[in-house]
Amino acid sequence: MENNSITPQGIDPSRVLLTGATGYVGRRLLPRLEARGLSVRCLARDPAKLQGKSAETTEIVPGDVLDRDSLVAALDGVEIAYYLVHLMASSSRFEQQDREAAENFASAAKATGLRRIIYLGGLGDDSDPTLSPHLRSRHEVGEIFRRSGVEVIEFRASVVVGSGSLSFDLIQSLTNRLPVMICPRWLATPTQPIAIEDMLQYLTAAIDLPPSASRIFEVGGSEIVTYGKLIQEYARQRGLRRWLISVPILTPRLSSLWLGLVTPASAEVGRHLIEGLRNPTVVRNPDALQVFTQRPMGIEQAIREALQQSDTAV
Repeated sequence: MENNSITPQGIDPSRVLLTGATGYVGRRLLPRLEARGLSVRCLARDPAKLQGKSAETTEIVPGDVLDRDSLVAALDGVEIAYYLVHLMASSSRFEQQDREAAENFASAAKATGLRRIIYLGGLGDDSDPTLSPHLRSRHEVGEIFRRSGVEVIEFRASVVVGSGSLSFDLIQSLTNRLPVMICPRWLATPTQPIAIEDMLQYLTAAIDLPPSASRIFEVGGSEIVTYGKLIQEYARQRGLRRWLISVPILTPRLSSLWLGLVTPASAEVGRHLIEGLRNPTVVRNPDALQVFTQRPMGIEQAIREALQQSDTAV
């Protein structure tokens, strides 16, 4: 049944803009939005990448977050917009470009009367002077959106566990290829991974929130673990015996070059990711559990489902 009427809360979610529809989270979110009977519009730099991957009712428009005029056209008539864009993989100047893209989007959203931005960022303590450029940039984007005056629902998450997630694929590639791993200190950093299924549930539920001031929701799975634990649990479920040897001298730059040798990720992207892995990424504010009904799964189930997804895709 279509959900095209204005909700009692006052926001009409019948037309939604989805940016980042070709990315890992975006391409999984798209069919869920379509299944709700929403009129979905996808912004894509290369619309051809979405051909045959969306419902006939979904509108695909060309545009770029670095081109404000294209954003104004894409946001016309839209009430809610998802911002799932991160430029880390496309440029070594990702901080500057993420800032420019966010300012463009915020300005276009304000000009077109957008009612709500739903944004997926990253966990991390803003007061930490060693917070990585990657995580600090994620937080800055959310702040730029809030300054626009448009309501923002910002989710902050750590590693998203699922087949095809870049962070999870790094863990998978390392564990599959290296029986003995000389590991950097960041393997002892605490993190609170979230399964892709739980992340998608949060993102779709955000449509139904009543209007309010902008909010930040920290979300994660039911367990706080280390990256070393993630590797060990993945190895256990795959029936692999792996030994982790921690050394204090493997710097983030050397780590990224090491990752570049054993994973599909480039050394540049790997370096930015690892700089973020040195910072604890755990939920410190439990508000999401009060506002949403979602109760995220633990790491064992999250990895099991990710492996099932991976095996099914083969």
